[in-house]
Amino acid sequence: MPTIRVDPVAPDAGVIARAAEVIRRGGLVAFPTETVYGLGANALDAAAVRRIYEAKGRPGYNPLIAHVADSVAAARLVRAWPEAAARLAAAFWPGPLTLVLPKREVVPDIVTAGLDTVAVRVPAHAVALALLRAAGVPIVAPSANPSMMLSPTRAEHVEQGLGERVDLILDAGPTRVGIESTVVDLTGDRPVLLRPGVLSTDDLEPLIGPVDRPAEAGGTAPRRAPGMLARHYAPRAELRVFEPTERGRAAELARAAAAAGRVVGALVLVPLDAPVHEEVCMPAEPAAYARELYDVLHRLDALGCDLVLVEEPPATPAWAGVRDRLRRAGQPAGAQ
Repeated sequence: MPTIRVDPVAPDAGVIARAAEVIRRGGLVAFPTETVYGLGANALDAAAVRRIYEAKGRPGYNPLIAHVADSVAAARLVRAWPEAAARLAAAFWPGPLTLVLPKREVVPDIVTAGLDTVAVRVPAHAVALALLRAAGVPIVAPSANPSMMLSPTRAEHVEQGLGERVDLILDAGPTRVGIESTVVDLTGDRPVLLRPGVLSTDDLEPLIGPVDRPAEAGGTAPRRAPGMLARHYAPRAELRVFEPTERGRAAELARAAAAAGRVVGALVLVPLDAPVHEEVCMPAEPAAYARELYDVLHRLDALGCDLVLVEEPPATPAWAGVRDRLRRAGQPAGAQ
């Protein structure tokens, strides 16, 4: 599992060619996007895609996103390209937006959890785009971490989480968005927001009109998009979210946990008067908070925290992506 450092703006062509050859021969390459590091494989090679599921321990009912170099490449994977897709792609691609559309037969069923739809996006990262162009194939790339655990925003997170299960890691430093893409389903009469991200409904609705939210699915039913499992994005530590009005209760939890010998961490917007081992005051701006979230949680895991208390951010559209990640990270182990 070699790790090769690459320039995030002007990656070395020889390194990219090496990574593209790994993809073409059915291997796995971890590479940066603007959101998180992805574990990439040839989206048109079912055996290669199966290696991703095996490496991550990912359930087969959780589909993948096909990353492509541009809208033309995206259109080759889908049967329909509605006006809403054209508007969103023109506004936000390359960028942290995924569109769910009816798939063509060329897309293997293993990519889509057997559904007749495929999720596609154009990443906004020079390394990812160079790799896509050099490989000449769409690349499925879920987050490069064990399933349901914290997503990686640095190459060292990939090394720690997946180790020798990856054939090659491209290290371009920290990602700049920090949480996964917004996912919008365009297959019905009205758009549906399947996964919130840094692009909110306030960004989407001026272009495509009202956007619905789906009912939460459970069990082993195939999900329409990644990121819809009840428990996801979770640190090793127990994560407990508290409302700003519950600061007193959170402080009591911290004191009780510390008295019981547990190592306590906290992510807060305002300092918490409690005996915590590591307290991190997070940014009050949603994009900046999102950029730091996973990196901070990885650091608290590395410090050996058993419990992480998190002050809940505001309930506004701009914060929806962060709130979604925190809600899922705080679900009990085993939740589907």
